[in-house]
Amino acid sequence: METFYSKYGGEETISKVVDYFYDLVLADDTVNHFFANTDMEKQRKHQTKFISYALGGPNQYSGQSMAKVHEGMNLQPVHFDAIVSHLRAALTHFGVKESDIEDALTKVESLREDILYK
Repeated sequence: METFYSKYGGEETISKVVDYFYDLVLADDTVNHFFANTDMEKQRKHQTKFISYALGGPNQYSGQSMAKVHEGMNLQPVHFDAIVSHLRAALTHFGVKESDIEDALTKVESLREDILYK
């Protein structure tokens, strides 16, 4: 079965989606403060590798666990939902089919417990 990753053009496309996604995130006062002290170039590269892997690409993700990365942030459902909403918008913007967006967001949703309230 063709993966989402290969179907939509691999890491090059994922990178564009991630850039657009972070433009939306950084314009959103609900969540942008979480990135106030973040090296966004590094964050974008890291997120591109993570999302590429999550969508069926090669595993180049060598980061810490989701729980560890979000430790001390005390993320709430409203924050998680805002991020999911921006990811949906970014995927839609780049012409990803609704069924593929649902598959991608199901994978993201599976991380909710590892991210919230840490």
